[in-house]
Amino acid sequence: MARTLINVPRQVKRGEVFDIKVLIAHPMESGQRRDNLGRIIPRDIINSFVCTYSGEEVFRAELFPAIAANPFLSFSAVAVDSGTIELRWTDDHGSVQSESVAITVE
Repeated sequence: MARTLINVPRQVKRGEVFDIKVLIAHPMESGQRRDNLGRIIPRDIINSFVCTYSGEEVFRAELFPAIAANPFLSFSAVAVDSGTIELRWTDDHGSVQSESVAITVE
């Protein structure tokens, strides 16, 4: 399971634009490199990332082999109501992982 660092303010004023920053520890192996015995290292990338805010999608990204290991994503949302920011990603093996953070809107 990939480790994730999430930077989201815990309190935001209503109508304020706030940043969501995510760093996912993942090798993002392209499938084009070889190991020390000459065997191809199988492709292993996060290919889909979705962020929802209180159940509503606010950001979506498709990732490809050219993305570096440990992908960093940064995007913004507008504070509407207190709720949960959920981050969900899927890799080439079909593994779905998610993290969530609660925010309070004043």
